[in-house]
Amino acid sequence: MTTYRQPGLVLTDHRFPVPLDHDRPDGERIEVFGRELVAAGREREDLPWLVYLEGGPGFGARRFVGQQAWLGRAVREYRVLLLDQRGTGRSTPANRQTLALRGTPREQADYLAHFRADSIVRDCELIRRRLTGGAPWTVLGQSFGGFCATHYLSTAPEGLDTVLVTGGLPSLHATADDVYRAAYPRVRRKNEDHFARYPQDAERARAIAAHLADREVTLPGGGLLTVEAFQSLGILLGSGDGTHQLHLLLEHAFVPTPGGPELADAFLEQVQAHLSYAGHPLYAVLHEAIYAQGQGPTDWAAERVRAEFPEFDARAALAAGAPFLFTGETVHPWLFTTDPALRPLRETAELLAARADWAPLYDPERLAANEVPVAAAVYHDDMYVDTAHSLETARAVRGLRTWVTDEFEHDGVRAGGPRVLDRLLSLARNEV
Repeated sequence: MTTYRQPGLVLTDHRFPVPLDHDRPDGERIEVFGRELVAAGREREDLPWLVYLEGGPGFGARRFVGQQAWLGRAVREYRVLLLDQRGTGRSTPANRQTLALRGTPREQADYLAHFRADSIVRDCELIRRRLTGGAPWTVLGQSFGGFCATHYLSTAPEGLDTVLVTGGLPSLHATADDVYRAAYPRVRRKNEDHFARYPQDAERARAIAAHLADREVTLPGGGLLTVEAFQSLGILLGSGDGTHQLHLLLEHAFVPTPGGPELADAFLEQVQAHLSYAGHPLYAVLHEAIYAQGQGPTDWAAERVRAEFPEFDARAALAAGAPFLFTGETVHPWLFTTDPALRPLRETAELLAARADWAPLYDPERLAANEVPVAAAVYHDDMYVDTAHSLETARAVRGLRTWVTDEFEHDGVRAGGPRVLDRLLSLARNEV
């Protein structure tokens, strides 16, 4: 363990050995990293624990500097653990470089099958018993972290004092196809809202897409910026300031050159920062697997379901003079061709997409008998997690209290900070 200080905080870094496969506790082990944070001056107090589970999948826990965002509210009463879920952050990494050590694509896929919410929750239980001496703790789950928290309630409620979910109540039953069938209309609405706010962007986006349709454009890091890759910048439209970020990105796309207008180096550099999966490859490799529950293979659901929404076919829209639409939070097979961080994992991703033996993640009967205080922020028109699915789950979990709001987008826990956490704690404690 290493202990050090930031303004207003004492931090301690932990490494926890856990089984790769919890059903084989004597087999291979990996490491999970966690950062403990406590308010300065309270480090020797016997405080209750709160563990934060980041969104994703595939992202390490947010790195704070001092008492930023919701953390300042949390350390008023908790000792906080920011957990890098297995394969992310400073935990044993899983990327194109390290996965090559596993052997064949089949061996890599079998390895990654242990990186879903079920394994993450079992990691949490081992870590909880080590840190708290057996006392239950509070879980704060953002987005995919909320999916993990719902699985936690289904399988190990004895480890939970309170559960707080922000933008992450999953459907208990929906297939990956169902998830994307509900998602594409939401993404279309986000496009309509964006172009109503910034009408000049409609022609700008069409011009960029038409430019890309006629030539091969390479990003600074070696990735290919195809029409479809450009479309995927629509993932920005689900965050609080994403529509403004997208507008600012589009407004300086072209520069004049001796050969005519070209996409500016600065534009391509910024696009790469938004589109590269180098820092979070598991997001692409395992994204559809988070919805898989013994209902057959996911089989590139986002790509297949897109065919039901022809308005998202950008090349056809260009040819017909129809509106250009950005896509949202969708992972497609072509990503494993265009992104250098994903190319070596193409066969592995194909095998995971074809996998049919995923275990169920949620226990509706156990959730219906839940006794753990649970509060969830549900965002009124969340682009990433379907609001109707979330509210259906909220009704299915006994005692769960919701705060349905259109004040924030999906990243409300970041944008709203202490106020969001305070509201959820009050709901969970029946104070409002």
